[in-house]
Amino acid sequence: MTAVWSGIGLRLASTALFGVMNLFVRLASSDAPTGQIVFWRSSVALIPIILYLMWRGEFPRALRTKRPLGHLKRSTYGCISMFLAFISLAYLPLALATALGFLAPLVLIPIAMITLREHPGGLVTGATLGGFAGVFLMLWPMLSTPGLDHGTLIGIGAGVAFAVTTAFAKVQVKALTTTEPSGTIAFYFAIICSIGGLLTIPLGWVPISSDNIVYLISAGLTGGLAHIAMTEALARAPASTLSTFEYTAMIWAIILDLVVFGLLPAPISLVGGILIVLAAALVMFNDQIMAVVARKFRQTPQSEKSAAE
Repeated sequence: MTAVWSGIGLRLASTALFGVMNLFVRLASSDAPTGQIVFWRSSVALIPIILYLMWRGEFPRALRTKRPLGHLKRSTYGCISMFLAFISLAYLPLALATALGFLAPLVLIPIAMITLREHPGGLVTGATLGGFAGVFLMLWPMLSTPGLDHGTLIGIGAGVAFAVTTAFAKVQVKALTTTEPSGTIAFYFAIICSIGGLLTIPLGWVPISSDNIVYLISAGLTGGLAHIAMTEALARAPASTLSTFEYTAMIWAIILDLVVFGLLPAPISLVGGILIVLAAALVMFNDQIMAVVARKFRQTPQSEKSAAE
């Protein structure tokens, strides 16, 4: 039980670190282009990741892999997802960009229905529709404003696309974890994303100011530490137990928006964000909910029989 509680604590810590990383990315985006931020975020993250592997006695052994193409595929999806996330953070408040990211499990439902001919139950279908309604509510204050800002449209589009690519990236991560340690996956992800960022040099990088170098290095360190905390959490507690605490990211996003930028979501946007989180949670825990309901139904006839006797 102690291990489970430590796992929950580490998962909460990783969510907080990812939230702070998003803050530094947003601050850096005022000067640096997205590709340059991706490079710094990924390359600096290698420092805590390598130190972590050394601490576990897995370096350089962890760099050996029998699935290089699997890492390339997972990291490509992840790198595209990172680019889109950082574009969204550059144009949107942290809370809105974070809420759009929670669309990932909801996006998988229509994809599975179309490509895999799956037929989700009423609970999942209702939760999916509710999640998309939540997005509409979150966006309503912006959409109802005359002359919608072009940058906001870019941020919203990138945020939705981020959710889609994240859904595919998670499928690839799940496939890799059957044979590859989490530290190895994190290492190759950082390497490939660093290369992806370097490829954007011809698109125009900028000289880095003293403030921005702090933001870029901090984004890399907090991102790397967040990955380590999440890995250690998964080693101590079941993934199903930890998944619930992923949604505390919304709390951190709202707090950081308020403290750093003086922004507070409109009440209707806040309702929309809560709806998205609840919908994503229902989809994620659908199997457990259905199991509890089925158990209740199985117990009901026995209870009625006992009462009659």
